[in-house]
Amino acid sequence: MDTQTYHAANSDEKLVYRAITWTYGFWLLGAMYLVAPVIGWVLLLRMLKRYTFDGAHYRISMAQKAWLQGMFIMLLVLIIGHLEQALGIPKLIKSSIGWAKGWALIAIFPLLGALDIRPSIIYRALCVVGKHTLMLLPLFVIAWLIKLPSTLYVSPLSIVGGPGPEFFSVSLYEIDPGSGTPRWRLFTPWAPALGLMGNLVSLGALQELTPKFRRYGLGGGLVMILISQSRLAIICYLFILGFFALIRWHRSPWLYLLASPVTLLGGMVGTQVIESIDNTIHAVKAARAGSTRVRQELANIALERWANEAVLWGHGIVERGPHLVEYMPIGSHHTWYGLLFVKGIIGAIALALPLGIGILSLLRPALNSPLCATALAFLSMLLLYTFGENLEILAYLFWPGLILVGLAHKQTAQDDQIGSQIAAAESATASQPI
Repeated sequence: MDTQTYHAANSDEKLVYRAITWTYGFWLLGAMYLVAPVIGWVLLLRMLKRYTFDGAHYRISMAQKAWLQGMFIMLLVLIIGHLEQALGIPKLIKSSIGWAKGWALIAIFPLLGALDIRPSIIYRALCVVGKHTLMLLPLFVIAWLIKLPSTLYVSPLSIVGGPGPEFFSVSLYEIDPGSGTPRWRLFTPWAPALGLMGNLVSLGALQELTPKFRRYGLGGGLVMILISQSRLAIICYLFILGFFALIRWHRSPWLYLLASPVTLLGGMVGTQVIESIDNTIHAVKAARAGSTRVRQELANIALERWANEAVLWGHGIVERGPHLVEYMPIGSHHTWYGLLFVKGIIGAIALALPLGIGILSLLRPALNSPLCATALAFLSMLLLYTFGENLEILAYLFWPGLILVGLAHKQTAQDDQIGSQIAAAESATASQPI
């Protein structure tokens, strides 16, 4: 591919490319948490201006509309929950601002896929992040070896408000309290979030066509996953490799020829395999038993209080947990339990429906389109992460993947329209007398 295709062709591409490639610069400023909301809302306002005043036309797919409707319902649920729990106007305003920096972005960035942004720009930018990670990794390791302070400073930008100081801090490394070993979170608020970003960088690298940058992306993404020591990140990485192997070889008869004896063998030794998998799962959980225990207790408390206190609309906000869960907020560490506790069953449905529609709409196109396959892998990865993270609080990190989802939805909508036009033309031709 001509390297010129990686040069930003318009202001939208330039803004997106620079926002991704300047990740470590924004991290040093403590501005990572602020960049994504600013970019998302600025691009949305520009999009609305072009549509209203310049006559621009944008094709919005059903899946993109589903994200918009779902996240708007999140806002309505937030308002009703605050009023029902009598939390007061100040907390309602604060939570609404939080919605604009979290759940709203999960709808805005897929919508921005309707803009003239090429996926190759995002792939290359993610590979650049991987390159910068490989370049800076020795400094982070040396910082741990010579016992520099784990956190250098918290940016003054934290005054604008956010979930916590870790979103604005510059951390060189951290020590896992359970094992006493070092782990790194780099530009993310905690180590498992770095694993998520490592998987996103790997996704971009798999579609990068220039070998040098593909190596940067694959190497940097894998390093981010490994130094995060996140079990979920490793599972997602293996899923991504298996997913793209299936996409690549799904038409090959060898795949099905090999599948037959493997299936037969699996039936013969299925019990032993299941036992081995079960033992592996227990070993993985035992590796960080303290974390596993806290997560399980948080889930139990969230479910019990949701079912007994606020089934439909939730409690409106997260609450500090007891000593049993090390005072972790109830509803954290799990998207679905968090939604049930904070926004009730309505909030959980508001996420489940667009996520399901997005995945289902890309299943068939993914077999023939690398972009749709990448978007489907990303949404599947997000689905896995809903069981270990709160998505809305990390939307400011994985927003490039959301744009790819929007671009894939735009492509499928265009393909469907072209197919309909061809079918209509063929029908009209066939109906003409000979």
